[in-house]
Order: sequence, then structure tokens, then C-alpha cells
Amino acid sequence: MSESFDRTPGAGRGRGCGAPESGGGACPAGSASRGSGSAEEQQHQPGGLFPQQEPLRPPKTAPLGTGMAEHLQKTGIPSGSQDKVSVLDSGPEMAEPQSAVDPVAKSNLSVKAPEFYPAGYNQNFNQNFTDSSFEDRCDGYLTLAEYVQDFLNHLTVQPGCFEMEIEQFAETLNDWVIADEALQELVELIYQQATSVPNFSYMGARLCNYLSHHLTISPQSGNFRQLLLQRCRTEYENRDEATKGDETTRKQFHAFVLFLAELYLNLQIKGTKGQVTRAEVLQEGLRELLNALFSNPVDSNLICAVKLLKLTGSVLEDAWKEKGKNDMEEIIQRIENIVLDANCSRDVKHMLLKLVELRSSNWGRVHGTTPHAEATPENDPNYFMNEPTFYTSDGVPFTAADPDYQEKYQELLEREDLFPYYEENGAELSGPGELYFDEIDDEMDPEIEEAFEKFCLESEHKRKQ
Repeated sequence: MSESFDRTPGAGRGRGCGAPESGGGACPAGSASRGSGSAEEQQHQPGGLFPQQEPLRPPKTAPLGTGMAEHLQKTGIPSGSQDKVSVLDSGPEMAEPQSAVDPVAKSNLSVKAPEFYPAGYNQNFNQNFTDSSFEDRCDGYLTLAEYVQDFLNHLTVQPGCFEMEIEQFAETLNDWVIADEALQELVELIYQQATSVPNFSYMGARLCNYLSHHLTISPQSGNFRQLLLQRCRTEYENRDEATKGDETTRKQFHAFVLFLAELYLNLQIKGTKGQVTRAEVLQEGLRELLNALFSNPVDSNLICAVKLLKLTGSVLEDAWKEKGKNDMEEIIQRIENIVLDANCSRDVKHMLLKLVELRSSNWGRVHGTTPHAEATPENDPNYFMNEPTFYTSDGVPFTAADPDYQEKYQELLEREDLFPYYEENGAELSGPGELYFDEIDDEMDPEIEEAFEKFCLESEHKRKQ
């Protein structure tokens, strides 16, 4: 193995020396040197016997530099056999061996990089939160603002935990909020979260409704609901300036409008007789907010008005009708005038027209529905909603709601002859008693038969080719 360590293919197989056999000895030293010398000459000759090839690379386990002798001693190779091994670094080309270093891609990632937050996410989130329940995350050393903000952020991320954790949250606030300043701070935190975080207006309205009924503190400045309405009134009084302000001001105002709409739908007020009603002041406030939005008919204001009416239009119209008012008619007429006269975009005009169409269909509601057990074609307009539609021989559609449905349906059965030996209810008629599918005519029409024969002839012709 040591003799052929650094030989190129064919080296050493000279004219006068064959391959050593298992029991034979090696070639003489002189012949071996001549053989290796001739191989070196052939390597330097372009027209030699063997094609020019590069010498074999040194083993990766060999140390770099010129310390080959020390490496051979460490690996246990006898010193007498070193003269039989060609030293790799003795040639001029290998005088200064260099180590090949693989390029390593450098990364800019760091474990100390700040945490990534998506656009629009509230970054005022307590980093001590874990995936456990909210009660377990409170360590008892938070301030009121930190505790409330952590719970609001928790509801933003996991709104499904509202029912399970709202009771514990209200009990904690009852032990914590014992002063007017603390109650006002609580109201401000909830208001800011509901108007600054997208899609939290509904959850914020539910939270306000629960706290208005379960917070026991009632200072002289007002209870929770009264302070909340006072905070909303501050923004409400600046409605005219907000609708004409810049884009940021209008965006904040639109968030307030939608939050007020959610409050109108979710904030329940118990009367003296135990009846539950909505806040009357919010109903009037929404009407004035619509007027403010329509007074400056830019696209963003009109889009906010459409969202407001889609959310509360049916409830507002019912409340106004109970009082004998025609406010919704006036709003719809104003929308139609805006579509004709305002310089809004085509998409916004399409939204306004769709809103008018929605209102003409009673906001998508169907009155007069009764329970399924009591439903009849006379008292339930949805009685035939899921019935299939059939067509007569003339192409006229008819359903089970048509007066002459039975006659048309019977004509359809006779014309189609779908079930010759079975009645409509599945009972077998007296007759031959043979199954329907056994009497299906297997003969093909002349046109189909001609096409099939043509296909067979073409297939046979291609197969012979």
C-alpha cells in the first residue's frame, strides 16, 4: 500500500515488471525507480503514453506544512518504509501548502434582537405574560393601570376568554378601585383601548356593559356608566371639527363613532320596573353623528356612515318608528342626494347604493316567522324556502308554493316516466313486478351507432398500421 501511495494511474507498471502476486516479492528497487521516473517523464510530456493527470491530493488527516516525517512516526509507519513513500510536499508545486477553508455565510440574526410586532398591534403588552390564565399571570405587584392594560391586551389577543375571566376581573377591580381618580383612570384606559385598537370596539362595549352592572363603587362624580358617557361626550362635541380635520383626526373620530354604535347595541340600562332598555342619549347622538358625517361627504366619512348604518340601522329605525319619527327616511333621502351630487369615488357610491338596497329589504330581516312545529304556508313566508324548483314542458318554473303545484308535478312525472312501477311515496304498484333498470333499452340511436362503428374502424386501421 505504501509503494503505490502517490502514484498516478499506470505508474510503476513498467515494461519489465508485472503486478506483484500474493506470494511473490516486489520489483527491484532499480526497476521501481526507473518505472516511477518514466512515469514522471510521461507526465511532463504532452504526447506521452498516458494522459497528463494531476497528482493525488494529500490525505486530510495529514498535518499541514513540512512535518510529514513527524506525522508518519505518530501514525506508526516504520522509518525504513519512509523512503518508499513519496513525500507530498517535496515538489515545487506543493512547497507551500495552503488549507482550504470553506466559506461560511454570516447571518445578521441575533438572539438579542427586539421582539417583532405586526403593524397595528398594541406594543404596550406585558412581557411577563405566559399562556396560563389571566388570574395566574397577575403577580400582585402591578399598578391599577398596568393590571387593567394587561387584561385589555389579553382580551385583544384571546377574546374567547371574556366569559371565563370577566368575573374575576370585576371582583379584583371592586377591591382595587375605591377612589374617584381610580375609576376615571379605568374609564380612560378602556376608552383608549376601544378606540385605538382595531376590532376591539365590540369587546370594549361588552366590557363596559358588564362593569356598569358589577362595579360597586359609586362616587359623587358619577358611577362607571356615567363617567363613560361623559368621556364619550367630550369627543362627541368636537364632531364638526373632526369630520373636517386631517386624515389622522378623521380616523380617530371614525373609531369613536363605531365604538359609540357598539355601546348603543350592548350597553343595557335597567329601568325601575326591571325592564332592560338602551341608552336614549346614544340614539340621539348617533343621529347627530350621521349628520356630521354627511355634512362633509368625503370618502372616509361616507364609508364610516355606511358601517354605522349597517351595524345599527335596523335597531335605529325600529326605535324611531316606535316614536313616530321618519328619521331613517330622511337619512336614505340624503344618501340618494349624495350619490347624485357628491364628488365621491365610484366604489363609495356603489356602497351607498347597496346600503339603500339593504334598507329596502328591511335590513335583511324577515318578520312573521314561527316555530317549525307551528309553521304553515299561511303564517310562515319561509315555509317553501328550501323547496326545489321544477320546470314544465314549456320551461316555466314552478315550486311547491304555486297553487297548481300538484297538477304540474304529476304532468312532470308522466312526461319523464321516471318511475314506471313505483308510486311517488315508494310503494310498489301492481304490475309485471320487474325492476325499472331491467327494462332499460340497451339499443343505441342510429346516430350514436354510426359514430361508434366509425370509431371502431378507425381504431382497427391504426392498429394495423
